[in-house]
Amino acid sequence: MAWKHSVIMQMGRFLLLVILFLPREMTSSVLTVNGKTENYILDTTPGSQESLICAVQNHTREEELFWYREAGRVDLKSGNKINSSSVCVSSISENDNGISFTCRLGRDQSVSISVVLNVTFPPLLSGNDFQTAEEGSDVKLDCNVIANPQAQMMWYKNSSPLDLEKSHHQIQQTSESLQLSITKVKKSDNGTYSCIAKSPLKTESLDFHLIVKALHEG
Repeated sequence: MAWKHSVIMQMGRFLLLVILFLPREMTSSVLTVNGKTENYILDTTPGSQESLICAVQNHTREEELFWYREAGRVDLKSGNKINSSSVCVSSISENDNGISFTCRLGRDQSVSISVVLNVTFPPLLSGNDFQTAEEGSDVKLDCNVIANPQAQMMWYKNSSPLDLEKSHHQIQQTSESLQLSITKVKKSDNGTYSCIAKSPLKTESLDFHLIVKALHEG
């Protein structure tokens, strides 16, 4: 009976050790970026610089951290990886809007936290601003726009809202363009067409000059 009691005691000690040590190994480390514990959106503007500092909370050992810009891993200096790691996002541009930066725990990359850049900027317009067309031909004026927040778009002609004629004018709009199609142009279509983009930040315009020539003109 004594040896059975001894075995039971030893098993009890073993289970106690397992119970004591498991919580330390299974303690889930939490990542923060700039003090935030959840994924978040960072509002910024073109030309700005932003610092993102990732830190491990509740860690019981040295933890290596990785940073990713979208799917690409960011190169970090050796002293910028353990328990705390920072990246500097400099010269932010309009093209950085929507880009994500993700900090991951090295030993378990399912532990992560992400920051998405929300780069706000007024409308930027572009397009072929001078066109010549013969009477009876079809013309398309393409106004390209990028803006955040998204802009409200409209066409003007000679400084007044364009009076759309059925079967003659057609407007197509996407989040990045406003297209005016004119079917079988007439001399009366001559003029300056203005692409107007209104956003809460600013209203911008781009002029498109259309010259309609008679068929016999050189």
